[in-house]
Amino acid sequence: MRQGMTCEEFRPGDVHRTARRTVTETDVVQFVNLSGLIEPLFNDAEYMRNETEYGERIAPGSLTFALAEGLTTQTGMIHGTGLAFVGLEGMRLFQPVKVGDTIGVEIEVLESRRTRSRNAGIVRCRHLVKNQRGETVMEYTVKRLIRGKDEQA
Repeated sequence: MRQGMTCEEFRPGDVHRTARRTVTETDVVQFVNLSGLIEPLFNDAEYMRNETEYGERIAPGSLTFALAEGLTTQTGMIHGTGLAFVGLEGMRLFQPVKVGDTIGVEIEVLESRRTRSRNAGIVRCRHLVKNQRGETVMEYTVKRLIRGKDEQA
């Protein structure tokens, strides 16, 4: 995996794209059971088919977020330079992710500023999670503490 970017290398306006990943039935079932989201919306096929507007299994929003963060990590952008997840702002979900949908993330750098207390910076990015049709299914802004250029790993 490549070495991650330092806070100085994150420039406002830059856009990065992740690989894509198809959401499977197994992903949803395992996540629902692991997280305790035992709820008819996620584990009762008849309920999903007859009682919801979706008509089929959907992924919990928290699973979509987790997969998006995993895809972000897999880019290598923060490998060895990411120090902390500092905050999450303004998460919005626009439509469900269904089993069989393929998602990817478009990451726009909004801000990068040095901290005073250490050789690091706060990097703020907007994440647009898009499905295979290019539709935005989720949007959120994340802040991370990222190692500075002069700090040794």
